[in-house]
Amino acid sequence: MRSRDDRYTLDLFPEAPKPKKRKYVRKTEPRAMVRRTDPDTSRAAANTIDATALEQRVYEVICSFPNGCISDDIVRLIPEHGVQTVSPRYAKLIQKGFIVDTGERRRGAAGRGQRVMRKAD
Repeated sequence: MRSRDDRYTLDLFPEAPKPKKRKYVRKTEPRAMVRRTDPDTSRAAANTIDATALEQRVYEVICSFPNGCISDDIVRLIPEHGVQTVSPRYAKLIQKGFIVDTGERRRGAAGRGQRVMRKAD
């Protein structure tokens, strides 16, 4: 950093621009995906899913849509997961502050309105 007396000197080694940091989703514990009243099969299923990796993938897809997207858009880009797997990730991503529900609704393939999600600012 220059002092006030150095304002007329040429800086030969300016600070390099900092690379843009990639946002990573914080870990989601399996116990956070089930309720106390859920059957043991739901608890077993929660332990087999890597929710953090799935949340990261859903977050990256949402980030690729600057004007927001609906569940149909996400499922189209992640065809190995159905809407039943993708849509539960929204609540955690909203809670963690990564995405927001814009309040807008768009018509999906089934003709019903779907929430528009986008990256949080």
